[in-house]
Amino acid sequence: MKKNRKHTEKIKGAVMAEEEKKENIEEEKAAAEEKAEETAQTAEGEDKDAQIAALNSKIKELAEELLSVKDKALRDAAEMENYKKRLRADKESAVKFANEALIKDLLDPLDNFSRAIEAAEQTKDFDKMREGVVMVEDQIHSILKNNWGLEVYSPEGEEFNPSDMEACMMKEMDGIDKDTVLQVFMKGYKLHGKVIREAKVMVGKPKSN
Repeated sequence: MKKNRKHTEKIKGAVMAEEEKKENIEEEKAAAEEKAEETAQTAEGEDKDAQIAALNSKIKELAEELLSVKDKALRDAAEMENYKKRLRADKESAVKFANEALIKDLLDPLDNFSRAIEAAEQTKDFDKMREGVVMVEDQIHSILKNNWGLEVYSPEGEEFNPSDMEACMMKEMDGIDKDTVLQVFMKGYKLHGKVIREAKVMVGKPKSN
């Protein structure tokens, strides 16, 4: 990103420099033309012709230089525009394929799901189907944890923590001295330690006297 910013600033600087150079040449050209006109009005004889010829030569030289500077300025501006287009295209591509690695990681578990469904349809064996589904679930959790930092937590029996749990039901109970998770309705998920979905739970509360 820092490299891209430096490259952009470099191109901008080049374009500004060419524009400034073009303005200076135009001023010199205008001054030369004005000088030629003054000389034509005041000079006499051979000196007059020589001065006019010299000024005309200078005007031609400045005109050629100005044309060259304009051409370079146009090329620099075109390069800047092309560079911006490349940056936009790279950004769009990066966003479009940001999850490519994750999806690739999940392709094998998806294939295993298909195999488990096919095997279950052929054998009508519920236990084998369940075994296949559990295997795929374990594979997905392992990939997401090891490759992507996703952790699953199911806090049944733990002390209720409102920072990573959502109490869907409350129940007063004897025999507990603090808010305790009695049942987990939905597991919670953390990504690199950050809660991205709270666990939805039933909470037991100590019975009030």
